[in-house]
Amino acid sequence: MIDIAEVTKRFGATTAVDAISLSIGPGVCGLLGPNGAGKTTLLRMLATVAAPDEGRLRLGGLDPATDEGRVAIRRRLGYVPQHNGLHPSFSVFELVDYVAILKEMTDRRARHDEVRRVLGLVELTDVSSRKIRRLSGGMRRRVVLAQALLGRPTLLVLDEPTAGLDPTQRLRFREVVSTAAAEATVVLSTHQTDDVSALCARVVVMHEGRVRFDGTPAALAETARGRVWQADERHRAARLAWRTASGHHRNIGEAPAGAKLVEPTVEDGYLLLVGEQALNDAPA
Repeated sequence: MIDIAEVTKRFGATTAVDAISLSIGPGVCGLLGPNGAGKTTLLRMLATVAAPDEGRLRLGGLDPATDEGRVAIRRRLGYVPQHNGLHPSFSVFELVDYVAILKEMTDRRARHDEVRRVLGLVELTDVSSRKIRRLSGGMRRRVVLAQALLGRPTLLVLDEPTAGLDPTQRLRFREVVSTAAAEATVVLSTHQTDDVSALCARVVVMHEGRVRFDGTPAALAETARGRVWQADERHRAARLAWRTASGHHRNIGEAPAGAKLVEPTVEDGYLLLVGEQALNDAPA
């Protein structure tokens, strides 16, 4: 269980996380929000990389503000940071093995078996001897995911884990994470609303450092019911609109009388909450 109580984090005059309170239990919880919403800052605090300026954190009943609590949390933690930071001269196997040593896996044979296991999970076995500098961006992202899965952590903190992955790799990611979530609490941030719909029992929308929505993906989609319609062109009442592959425009806002309403999605609800910034931040 993650317990976040009135947590605030500032950087100079900027408040990145503003008095957030959440309780997160086992399963997969997705964080949605535009760039600058505070998602990465919150995840860095959950991963014990940063400490809150105000408020209280408890991770599995442990206090990350104490040395003992921090060490105990890190023994249970798997973390995928936003940026890879991989040493280019290591091979894939060497890099993951190095992290396994840092995770106190001292028995060489058992450790190497575990390294091979996680590389198999992310389908990197065939390139395990390849240097990091020779990997594609998607492969590097999978190396980072592999090291996070070492030791079957009970807390997984994943910051944009599917960035750089192709559609097939994203499907494999969903399989791996959904399996891990059977025994762990998983918190992931993403711009991919379809990942949230597919993986997450719960979604939290952040904007400007605060929580704007907390509920199921279905409930987030439902907030847009009656406010999404199809037309031949952008309607003046639409807050947001775009031309779809069919040639029609999908309009989101206050639907006019007689509008051809369509079934809302998680993305529609999200866009209504945070507006144009989220549309601009979304990947192509």
